[in-house]
Amino acid sequence: MSDVLALMDEWGPERVVCVSDARTGMRGVLVIDNTARGMGKGGMRMSPSVTVAEVARLARVMTYKWAGVDLFFGGAKAGIVADPAAPDREAVLRSFVRALSREIPSQYVAGLDMGLTERDAAIVQDELADRGAAVGTPHALGGMPYDELGVTGFGVAEAADAAARHAGTSLRGARVAVQGFGAVGHAAARRLAELGAAVVAVSTARGALHDPDGLDVARLLDLRAEVGDAAVEEYGGRLLDVGAELLVPADVLVPAATQDVIDERVAAGIRARIVVEGANLPTGPAAQDVLAARGIMVVPDFVANAGGVVAAGFAMDARYSPFRPDPDAVFAAVSAKMRENTRTVLAAARSQGTTTHRAAVALAQRRVRAAMELKGRLPRADRSPR
Repeated sequence: MSDVLALMDEWGPERVVCVSDARTGMRGVLVIDNTARGMGKGGMRMSPSVTVAEVARLARVMTYKWAGVDLFFGGAKAGIVADPAAPDREAVLRSFVRALSREIPSQYVAGLDMGLTERDAAIVQDELADRGAAVGTPHALGGMPYDELGVTGFGVAEAADAAARHAGTSLRGARVAVQGFGAVGHAAARRLAELGAAVVAVSTARGALHDPDGLDVARLLDLRAEVGDAAVEEYGGRLLDVGAELLVPADVLVPAATQDVIDERVAAGIRARIVVEGANLPTGPAAQDVLAARGIMVVPDFVANAGGVVAAGFAMDARYSPFRPDPDAVFAAVSAKMRENTRTVLAAARSQGTTTHRAAVALAQRRVRAAMELKGRLPRADRSPR
């Protein structure tokens, strides 16, 4: 395990809570990164490979994501070390949230991330007997099921369109490759097709499909609903190895699977002109520098995939309301926020002569720092004179 103290810097994390339960074998962690702009809010993931360092990185992304869209919550993330396909997943999940009952929902409200579904959000509410303990719950419970609605992927596509326009072109007729066909990737592909793009590659854990003339997105979506990841096999045609979809000829690349998939070597081989990060942390600083040096425009993750947090903002506001959030209002807000933030960050990077990630982080940090200063959370020497 990483040294927790080594994870801490001037921004956070403010709190790291590790919990376990011998009866169920549950092990997990909650990281509350920075609450200067509001209480901790972020997704909860379940994976056999979850680590404290991973969750802390993702919590920091959430700090920047909330500040980037200028909504007033703080960064946080939770992770459970477990197989989401295991038969005892519900018992493990219930054990985890019980162990965090002092933090949920007074300091942290759970959301959905890798390995968890809308029904799991309902389980969190049920276990703690509190409708405000989680958001992203099913429509039948009055929630905003933003994974089911595809809000995050919709926002990724809107960011891609804004980036294309910033580059003086259009998504209409553009070739787009999408890595991942899960909650984010499939919704991004659907919206990209609606915007007139030709989706030339998609991938799941079973392999990658590539057709330079464009794939039938509607058929792939139907197959996904029937057979999940096996959609790429059922579609027909020769499958490429997973990862090959990152390197096919395309105008836009959307990595929407998992973190750390684009290193320096992959970045040197990417043939797209625009990269829109649908997943959290798909690139690292070294890869970002390679992409920038090659003149490839990158829309950072916590800008491109922030549609989910905009939807979560609506859901947080409605946690105890008898009225459901209006999906049309959510989609309109996501489109406006994604397009505005994409333009702002791309313009800032150009004017500052830096990478888009550094420009986006600087913007988020200014907003977080302003809140920390106003609340007296900075050392006196770091405060602005009154």
